[in-house]
Amino acid sequence: MAKATKKQALGRGLSALLKDPSNDIQSVQDKNADKVIGNIVELELEAIEINPFQPRTNFNEETLKELASSIKELGVIQPITVRKLDFNKYQLVSGERRFRASKLIGLPTIPAYIRIANDQESLEMALVENIQRQDLDPIEIALSYQRLIDEIQLTQEQMSERVGKKRSTIANYLRLLKLDPIIQTGMRDGFISMGHGRAIINIEDQSEQLDIYEKILSDKLSVRDTEALVKNYHNKSEAKPSKKSELPAFVKNGVKEFSEYFGHKINVKVSKNGKGTISIPFHSEEDFNRIKKLVQSAK
Repeated sequence: MAKATKKQALGRGLSALLKDPSNDIQSVQDKNADKVIGNIVELELEAIEINPFQPRTNFNEETLKELASSIKELGVIQPITVRKLDFNKYQLVSGERRFRASKLIGLPTIPAYIRIANDQESLEMALVENIQRQDLDPIEIALSYQRLIDEIQLTQEQMSERVGKKRSTIANYLRLLKLDPIIQTGMRDGFISMGHGRAIINIEDQSEQLDIYEKILSDKLSVRDTEALVKNYHNKSEAKPSKKSELPAFVKNGVKEFSEYFGHKINVKVSKNGKGTISIPFHSEEDFNRIKKLVQSAK
């Protein structure tokens, strides 16, 4: 207990040091930089801004409240990591859930490690730290890998070394980004697993992917069932290519927007005289109410 109290007192002392304009630390060569970098410092929450490079986009409100309750009882056990932007101004590198939960219960300060990092280093640290978390959905992880390729110019081999994952594992996540956006959303929302997605990705045609996806939801297919369905699809395709009636151009141009808006593949049938029907599927009462709200909001 004495050791913890000493560390906390040290953090408060460093906080005072950082608020002194004459000790504004901008690089590791600056005076007193060695006293700050690598130590735990109590920073005011108001002095910290959200990281624009944060790969995570979804924060579950319920689990955030649970974390806030835990912090209220035990305090912030694991410090967040920030990088210095300006005098008494910082940006999150990792620990946004802890930061949000602390703000939720009105804490004035939070323990933090201070780093000196440029934008690229900050992005890389945020992406790598998030990839290693256990609570990210597969699409968030895949998008983080893709950003490391696009913005940091890392190869899959280099990523494998940085995050401690096999190159084949990284490749499997990246392949998920070839799925139709509706299926990606379904995976993020927990309607299907990564195993389902890996089976569906073996079908190149995104329209056919959506047919499989809808069948998984309606029939509550397991991953093994899905793999068998995809295999059967390939066997049928080789035996006899499927022929679909050609939809008018105005329908083709609009049906994808409908599908993305409602989060399901929208079925459209058009007769020879140009008249037709639009069918919106749903898979549960919750799903029906979600679609109902979308329709009402569009009025």
